[in-house]
Amino acid sequence: MRSEQNLTHLMRHVLKDHRAHVDRLIRAYEVYPGQPPLLLRLSDADGLSQRELAESKGVKPATLTVMLQRMEKTGLIRRAADEKDQRVTRVRLTDKGREAAEAVRHAINEVEARSFEGFLPEEKLLLRRFLLQMMDNLTSWAPED
Repeated sequence: MRSEQNLTHLMRHVLKDHRAHVDRLIRAYEVYPGQPPLLLRLSDADGLSQRELAESKGVKPATLTVMLQRMEKTGLIRRAADEKDQRVTRVRLTDKGREAAEAVRHAINEVEARSFEGFLPEEKLLLRRFLLQMMDNLTSWAPED
């Protein structure tokens, strides 16, 4: 099978195109790659600590700090010490950040709708089942080094 017909290659290409379209739709909000998941997480649970946010997104605290600094510079978030425990830094969306999070959510929905044009509901359910099975297969697999 040629590499462009390989299923992994096709999935990677679809995900790359999906991300590029979402990024294009939210460009005006000064949201950079990697930031949409943070915006969405904060829109669901504003005021998380930096540690909680890093754990929920599966990134290292140092990586998150760099991302948050950039988001703070563009006015999407603000960080402040917790009122009860000054050692904890809370991350909150600004009004601009809430607007950007809503734009991200809208862009993702728009790209998803476009992606699945022409699909029957049953086909979408089947694809979902396949992807969940793939996730389960890879999560439970522990290859030897």
